[in-house]
Amino acid sequence: MFEPVPCHVFISEATFGLPVFTHPPDSEEIGRVIQSLGQFPERAHLIGAYALGKAQRVIRLLREAGWERPIYVHGALERLNHLYEREGVGLGPILPATGLKKDALGGEIAIAPPSAIQDRWARRFADPVAAFASGWMLVKARARQRGVELPLVISDHADWPELTATFQELRPEEVWITHGREEGLLRWLELNGM
Repeated sequence: MFEPVPCHVFISEATFGLPVFTHPPDSEEIGRVIQSLGQFPERAHLIGAYALGKAQRVIRLLREAGWERPIYVHGALERLNHLYEREGVGLGPILPATGLKKDALGGEIAIAPPSAIQDRWARRFADPVAAFASGWMLVKARARQRGVELPLVISDHADWPELTATFQELRPEEVWITHGREEGLLRWLELNGM
């Protein structure tokens, strides 16, 4: 178990503050993209990911999974990708997904803001597999609502096991929860004497 670290006040968000939210390892989710590319080599794979942080994380995960080919990106990501590169975060070969012919990028990966994968912008790609990287993709109804064929449960928020482990480690005297599913987390804290 954890050795408690003295903590008087702990402020937490609880976006995924319910036991049902247990995110799979990121590497498994990215492995599903690689597997889908093997199953559908003629189709472009468009991954919706927020421009700041999430897109670069998805790129790094793809590189760690062995994807060495260029990754195509929506224009909204280009400046942020350059910033990451300038700060020493290697993203590998990145190309703009602009000016491409119709039915382009079969067997390739493109990353764009989530709104773009359902927009006119995406129509130029070869029978695209729409993917979206978000912790909310654990909720199948959300994936269906967004028209996501390949939901990727990749989140920047702590899931239930991470939240509860942090509270066990810190054993705070006082807890402030800013937003999310606070009722489940508050009940868990009460049951665990916090």
